[in-house]
Amino acid sequence: MKQQWILVANGSLARIFSRTGVGDPLVALETIDFPEGRLKHSDLQRDRQGHESSDHSSAAAHFETHTSTRQKVLHQFARELAARLEQGLTQGEYDILWVAASSPFLGELRATLTPAVAARLQWTQDADYTRLDIDSLETRLRELHRPAR
Repeated sequence: MKQQWILVANGSLARIFSRTGVGDPLVALETIDFPEGRLKHSDLQRDRQGHESSDHSSAAAHFETHTSTRQKVLHQFARELAARLEQGLTQGEYDILWVAASSPFLGELRATLTPAVAARLQWTQDADYTRLDIDSLETRLRELHRPAR
């Protein structure tokens, strides 16, 4: 059977599980905490955008960024997870990948996956299952993959 990884994630927490086959029990492999993802937008701002504290010029130029600080933080965590998934694939730790992640984090994560990892991605779900215990997660995954009658 092919080794499968299941990644459940949101913008501040990710959990990786594995199993040998679809009917086999899940095994918790790793929990990746990203506390920056829990910070409020105001806590993420270190300085006003477009201003430097050492700027003594008389010009009143103020440049707004097109990407919010929150999006940058989500992108940073998505890149970290994508790197971990690439590492696992390179080391032969899995053949099949399933991902359940909250919105909009799922889109951010998918955008950062390498082509090799994306080719192993068999299933995605726009949902946050990070707080489910392992039995509840297994039940949820079985329900979602039950064949239509």
